[in-house]
Amino acid sequence: MENDPNNTTAGRETGRCMSVAAMQALHRLRECRLLCDAIVRADDGAAFPVHRAILSACSPYFLLSDVLISGVRSEILLLLIEYAYLRRIDVTDANVHELLMTADFLAFLGVLQLCCDHLRTSLSPKNCLGIMTFARRVFCYKLEADSRRYLLRYFVTVATQSDEFLHLPLEELNSIILEDELNVKSEEVVWEAVLRWVNYEPDSRWQHTVKLMGSIRLGLLDTQFFLENVKDHPYVTGNEGSRPIIIETLKFLYDLEMIAQRDGEVATPEIARPRVPHEVLFAIGGWSGGSPTAFIETYDTRADRWIKVEEVDPAGPRAYHGTAVLGSCIYVIGGFDGMDYFNSCHKIYITGGFNGQECMNSVEVFDPDTNQWTNLAPMRSRRSGVSCIAYHNKVYDPGTNTWAPVPDMYNPRSNFAIEVIDDMIFAIGGFNGVTTIYHVECYDERTNEWYEATDMNIYRSALSACVIMGLPNVYDYIHKHRERLMEEKRQKILLLLKLSCYSKISLPDRYLI
Repeated sequence: MENDPNNTTAGRETGRCMSVAAMQALHRLRECRLLCDAIVRADDGAAFPVHRAILSACSPYFLLSDVLISGVRSEILLLLIEYAYLRRIDVTDANVHELLMTADFLAFLGVLQLCCDHLRTSLSPKNCLGIMTFARRVFCYKLEADSRRYLLRYFVTVATQSDEFLHLPLEELNSIILEDELNVKSEEVVWEAVLRWVNYEPDSRWQHTVKLMGSIRLGLLDTQFFLENVKDHPYVTGNEGSRPIIIETLKFLYDLEMIAQRDGEVATPEIARPRVPHEVLFAIGGWSGGSPTAFIETYDTRADRWIKVEEVDPAGPRAYHGTAVLGSCIYVIGGFDGMDYFNSCHKIYITGGFNGQECMNSVEVFDPDTNQWTNLAPMRSRRSGVSCIAYHNKVYDPGTNTWAPVPDMYNPRSNFAIEVIDDMIFAIGGFNGVTTIYHVECYDERTNEWYEATDMNIYRSALSACVIMGLPNVYDYIHKHRERLMEEKRQKILLLLKLSCYSKISLPDRYLI
């Protein structure tokens, strides 16, 4: 077997090189007009002698000996002919649209794919709508779907920066803001996007405001924002058709205060059903109930719910570990399973810690280029069991080499997980000095405030968290019954009210609506 060239890499590579060399030789014969048996003509009079067998292998369009290609420039036609021989082509921003349409017309499927790939890699907030529309026009359905997915993910940037957005037809805009997968942290940005579109041509578009309002999740708006910016907006008050929408929204917003007193199951109306998140936070393992756990749960930022994941870490329970994300894969690193420590690896910054005698406030950073550690300005407080993460491209302020205070969290904690999602820092679980906790809170730099989020399903510390964006199976990791969110909240309030009556304690503010 070792001497058989057909079963060696060298043999395969030689065959491949011979094939490339043969095609290059045929291409040189074409350039010299030797052994050609067909002519391909362009509208502008250019004529290209070719080998019919080579061209017809790419497209049945070239089975004849004399072919006139109407409506195609000779420069584009020559690129396709050269591709037929050499299987390479220079796709650029300048020629991609014309090349794609011609490749589609002549059934050059390889070139069609290359053009779609080029457009896919060049997607940006400023061109994704144009690419989506173009792909639809030439029946490139996968490119259209990829462009639409990009649009939904980066809708906020598209809606505020893209000129293409201003030229969307009404029905196209309406279908976009109807999407469950529209990636918006707040419905306020959807309302502002609608106003930007209407204000571009107010005389002809203002009457469409009501139709578009019906596609916005108005029940998710802050009540004050709805009253001040939507309910009394001139485009709304000037249209009688807005009255049912306004009444429905007001009824929902004010009925929230009476949710615990309602009889029967309460369904979440369409105007208040949360959209689907594009990022999912995973909380993995940790220390719970005196031992490590393999429990995994995910956080649905739009529904503000934690969801138990049925799968568990195949290596078993662990705590004091790290996690990292590459693509759609989570890597769990190191940790302690209650008896043994796993092999570990080092994060870039090290902050604080316990040296066996005292808590520390020192900070070091490792530069892999120089293979050196450097001391940075110490933190303002000594601490161990601390978690650290980059936020807005900073761990601290490297420009001034200083640490700045932020407001205290609601819950003291150590050995907690930390991650950034929805442009907010989430502090998850941990140990409060007395007991392990399951409380979650988030910090928003814009308001310089901490907010309480829904608690995890189990108490745990020494856990690790990570965020994955663009999961293809995101529906497996989010709240599956979004129509029941209000009923879940009602049942939770009723339970807490009952417990508070029995124990004569007040209901925590974070459970009041």
